[in-house]
Amino acid sequence: MTSIKRKILDADGVNRAITRISHEILEANKGIENLALVGIRTGGVDLARYLSKKIEEIEGSSIPIGIIDITLYRDDLSIATHHPIVGSTEIDFSIDDKNLVLVDDVLYTGRTVRAAMDALIDFGRPKAIMLAVLIDRGHRELPIKADFVGKNVPTSKNDVIKARLEGDLGVDIFISKDD
Repeated sequence: MTSIKRKILDADGVNRAITRISHEILEANKGIENLALVGIRTGGVDLARYLSKKIEEIEGSSIPIGIIDITLYRDDLSIATHHPIVGSTEIDFSIDDKNLVLVDDVLYTGRTVRAAMDALIDFGRPKAIMLAVLIDRGHRELPIKADFVGKNVPTSKNDVIKARLEGDLGVDIFISKDD
């Protein structure tokens, strides 16, 4: 099997996407009142931090940001591993009656988002849950659609997308082909 690597977003493209998504979030929520971001561990955490920073630059005020770990909410936990590595969930604010923006780097089947919503509901009852992703690659298995998308990237099911958002901002797509 060979692997072909192609960059689909460079640092400038990621920054433009973050700026646009931030403005779209603010427009949809009419500002920052009752707004909070929750990054899905691991890929959505850095993106949520970047979005939070950009929203603060635009609005002049910060919004709450949390981190959610979905390991124990996965629907494939029993077949994925017998010894799951559980990360910490860090939500130190009430999510009740908040407009939450769930943040992830890549949206694929929708199963990660479903697990994250299940986990969030254990913390309270938000007014609304919206979804922001940097990349939407299609191939949904569940009826989930992102509200805010940095870039739609048509892929095959064999493709792998890796986002590097810490330090060197960029998103690579790895396309594996059978020889």
